[in-house]
Amino acid sequence: MPGQGQQTASCGLEILDVTDASILGNVGSAASFDYGVIQLLQKGVKERALHTSDAMPDAFSPADLQVTQADWSSYIVGEICACEELDDPHVSSSVKKRLETLIKQQVYWAAHLGLQAIVFSYPATGPTAINFARVVNDALSMLSYSQAWLKISATEDGWKNWNMVRSLCEYNNKLFVALQLEKTLPDDERLLSQWRSEPVKTVILPTSTFLKNAKGYPVLSKRHQAFLRTMMQDSIRFVVTAPSSNEDLGFYYQYLQHLYRSRPEPDVIDQFATGYHDYLQAPLQPLMDNLESATYEVFEKDPIKYHEYERAVYRALCDMPADRTDPIVITVVGAGRGPLVQRSLQAAEAANRAVKLYAVEKNPNAIVTLQLRKANEWGDRVQVIHTDMRYWNCPEQADILVSELLGSFGDNELSPECLDGAQKVLKPSGISIPSSYTTYIAPLSSTKLFDQVSSYNDQTHFETPYVVKFRNATELAAAQSLWTFEHPISVTDTNNPASPQFNHHNSRSASRTFTISYDAVLHGIAGYFEAVLYKDVMISINPTTHSPGMFSWFPIFFPVKVPMYLAKGSEVEICFWRCGDARKVWYEWCVMPLVGGQRAVGGQSAIHNVGGRSSWIGL
Repeated sequence: MPGQGQQTASCGLEILDVTDASILGNVGSAASFDYGVIQLLQKGVKERALHTSDAMPDAFSPADLQVTQADWSSYIVGEICACEELDDPHVSSSVKKRLETLIKQQVYWAAHLGLQAIVFSYPATGPTAINFARVVNDALSMLSYSQAWLKISATEDGWKNWNMVRSLCEYNNKLFVALQLEKTLPDDERLLSQWRSEPVKTVILPTSTFLKNAKGYPVLSKRHQAFLRTMMQDSIRFVVTAPSSNEDLGFYYQYLQHLYRSRPEPDVIDQFATGYHDYLQAPLQPLMDNLESATYEVFEKDPIKYHEYERAVYRALCDMPADRTDPIVITVVGAGRGPLVQRSLQAAEAANRAVKLYAVEKNPNAIVTLQLRKANEWGDRVQVIHTDMRYWNCPEQADILVSELLGSFGDNELSPECLDGAQKVLKPSGISIPSSYTTYIAPLSSTKLFDQVSSYNDQTHFETPYVVKFRNATELAAAQSLWTFEHPISVTDTNNPASPQFNHHNSRSASRTFTISYDAVLHGIAGYFEAVLYKDVMISINPTTHSPGMFSWFPIFFPVKVPMYLAKGSEVEICFWRCGDARKVWYEWCVMPLVGGQRAVGGQSAIHNVGGRSSWIGL
């Protein structure tokens, strides 16, 4: 399947009655499984620790172990036993201490063998396995190269248990989820979709989860299939857990490979975003920096955006008198390499209107391309102007002003400030395309994005917005509109930096309240925009109104420094400010949980990026 990475899913095998790694390895390899999962200790070792007062031995004997040597170390994932009783109130503290010692010995043995991962099973003794979490956290400090997988059932309480452990382990990036699917999945799809924002390393499928088809082969229910296909978007692993090797386990492997190969083809947006899912990118600084040719080329491949721009120009031209004798003046500001110039000319031809077009661009490198296109394609219909749109003294005012200055947050690439300066080239009765754009925000959960920002270990990265194509992320509520900019504007003295009121009209502040429909952790804020190009012609990256097939913009992500737990039915208020001075524009944001509709004192986040201390957009 082109564009979807590896052609086979990584599948592991666990056989509960197997007591030797070599047997598991031989059986698993014969059935084509890529790795095996097995308990490190033989049955009875934990029981001795529970029921004897003898001193714990300093080392295991070979008879204690199911994995005795490193021959299978690259194939085996080791499961840690003795976790179930760590929070059992009926087990004495002295016995718990012995169990902790036994767990520590297993972790050291796994590290010695160089196993790729170890598995801890969340205990069934209670909803708050705090001592278990403490022991897991201690084990993480012992691992140099191995990962730790926490086996959690995909039940209604499964996510709560995972969140409690990972929070107590301080979001350790060596800790992952091994998500076990039961035969019956939660009725609420949101309880499944929230795992998309968590670091799920593998999905465990007991053979009891499978059904049998008419021919007697193992298959999964449609709901299980749908969930697995969403998880297959990433390089996720699978484990088949069987009680014994009495049946042909290769059929399970073959079925999972069939599911993997039959994934839907990625749409045009996902194809374009290959390699950029959940990848933090700094937003463009188009006023401060000159874009490279490769950047222009990427944006010019978007067929939807330019089709809608052409449609908007066509509609605007058709609304002008057909008997007009003088050419209609169209000015394209920020013309880049000329895609909007070409689309405007095509719109004029379709509308049967005579036009005169100015292409204004500050980038000296893009000007070369514009001049070549004028010489080879456009001729005298287009005048190429090399200047900053804000300071151009135009020879004649435009009937239509066309720009593509929008960023992922609508105004974050300074479209308001640029069009303030360019507005003087537009007739008082003229048309701006776009005519308005609205910013949207939504609370977002994404452990992966939070971990990436945290890895920098500084304040700056937590106070910087990033352009991201979300994949391992979940919106906790539908996006809401935050603020709107409209063009042209009626404000005067908009481009004089010496004015005390310079750019004040472009400042914004707003807050929105969201109701959380299931237990979740907020890691940041997702940002989108909708833009009205002309009348009912619009483009959007807001998920509910997204322009199909348009990929020029990914969403924007505003991190929060401390993850915020939000219970089902709770409310959270997100506050935003757009600030600026004579040199720059920046955003500030904070998050506040609400109790009974009132702001909860002590639970709020800090205000991020005060005074633009960490991130800003230069004027």
